[in-house]
Amino acid sequence: MILTDTHAHLYSEAFDDDRETMMQRAFDNGVERFFIPAIDSTYTESMFDLEKTYPDKVFLMTGLHPTHLKENVDEELAHVAQQLEQRKYYAVGEIGVDLYWDKTFLEAQKMAFKTQIQWAKQYDLPIAIHCRDAFDEVFEVLESEADEQLRGIFHCFTGNLEQAQLALSYGMKLGIGGVVTFKNGKIDTFLDQIPLSEIVLETDAPYLAPVPYRGKRNESAYLVEVAEKISKIYGITLDEVARVTTANSKQVFNI
Repeated sequence: MILTDTHAHLYSEAFDDDRETMMQRAFDNGVERFFIPAIDSTYTESMFDLEKTYPDKVFLMTGLHPTHLKENVDEELAHVAQQLEQRKYYAVGEIGVDLYWDKTFLEAQKMAFKTQIQWAKQYDLPIAIHCRDAFDEVFEVLESEADEQLRGIFHCFTGNLEQAQLALSYGMKLGIGGVVTFKNGKIDTFLDQIPLSEIVLETDAPYLAPVPYRGKRNESAYLVEVAEKISKIYGITLDEVARVTTANSKQVFNI
């Protein structure tokens, strides 16, 4: 069984004390591939270090996270553009709109989201979308960029069935993580109406740990808890969940 964690911040300071043993726990649970989203330029070197340590298992993205978009947005976007020119990345992300913490930079967030989508198309890359309290704003930008080149993952999907179907219509797959195990997560009530071919698994480690680890630091080893919940929702084996969702991830990231 091979599981793929399509979204994990494994370079986070939360893992500085036990990164090697944390990674080994993931390997022991069958998690073999890790796609690593960017936040901003301050984490770039840490991402490179992670890739150097696990070159056959870690695949990097580049992008500007909406919650880290501040007055220096032009400088940060220039860094993303430079990274795309200099080396291979597997996606542009995580990018999008977040209105949960701060609405001050809404227009700048939308501009940065749109710009980075255009860069993803330029380099024939998928995108990894961050959306929090901003479905309307995210879909507005996606609609403006909708074409055959647009593709990627709607990371940490927490919307309803209608929003899920709309996301799929824009070439996105749904990134399903720990929220699917929460009693109040709600996505488990309709997820079986979405074809498994449109789903990838993720942890968002160190955030959003699944039950029974909710409230603790998340890590990629816990992806198996997400996969087991998916197997119950769809009424299929854990091995089948692993096989299909890993195949889906390969399709998205073109590996």
